[in-house]
Amino acid sequence: MMSVGETLTIKKRIRACDYLSVAQLYLRDNFLLERPLSFDDVKSRLLGHWGTCHGINVAYANLEAKFHDDPNFLFVLGPGHGFPALQANLFMDGKLLAVDPYATLNEAGLAYICRGFSWPGGFPSHASPMTPSVICEGGELGYALANGYGLALGHPEKTVAVLIGDGELETATALDSLNLQDLLGGEGNGRVLPILHLNGYKISAPSIYARKSERELNELIRGFGFTPVWIMGDEPEAFQKALAEEVDAPFYILVTAKGDGGPNRGHESHQIPLKNPMYDRDELAELENWLKSYRFDELFDARKGFTL
Repeated sequence: MMSVGETLTIKKRIRACDYLSVAQLYLRDNFLLERPLSFDDVKSRLLGHWGTCHGINVAYANLEAKFHDDPNFLFVLGPGHGFPALQANLFMDGKLLAVDPYATLNEAGLAYICRGFSWPGGFPSHASPMTPSVICEGGELGYALANGYGLALGHPEKTVAVLIGDGELETATALDSLNLQDLLGGEGNGRVLPILHLNGYKISAPSIYARKSERELNELIRGFGFTPVWIMGDEPEAFQKALAEEVDAPFYILVTAKGDGGPNRGHESHQIPLKNPMYDRDELAELENWLKSYRFDELFDARKGFTL
């Protein structure tokens, strides 16, 4: 059973990384909202993907809480187009600072990652080899699970969690990679923990697996040799309870709404939910309210960094 303090810490981390994800997508100044948001604070060119970010942050925060002290734990991100979320977590943990001296855990470092995201001379919109521990470009969905099994084979000490987008699971590579579970028998290999992020949509259309019944999806997963474990929503208690269950070959199914926390959900949240806040006053106000909803001032000090 998780303590109240542990639950609050995970929730605060998710809030902080959600805020950082939105700030990277939209802001070029006023990163701590110390004054009312203006048109000049918004990037003139908006490029990136918000819809999957909240789910990535939920998964990352809970896995970090569970495996924080395990040096042999690895996280593989399938939907690498949700890079703002990955970078937010790497920034918070100081892992980005370890390879980039400008990513300091203060206001200057916050400005650096937000202003530079998806901007010439800055950071790309997708996970890329310049990101710590990333070995491939993150826009090509499908091969994350195969990479996870490759890391675990022959390494019994390793535990590898792989987050898979529900649109990603429709690719031939991802679906065929489910067969690799048959190779992990015996004591000579590590564990792979697949996590399907079932958020309902891919780009501009409903995802197939989100439209299957629970029974259909369970039977499909069982057919590949897994035990389906459902995580309904983003509450830490549900996620931690699922991780604590002792089942053979677990296959986690995390169900959250695409774009959760933002101004809209579903396919409209896939990339940039608010298209014109750099000149539309109503959208600017909506963006400011969205950012303020995370109460980031409770989680970050301009000089000391995160205060979770």
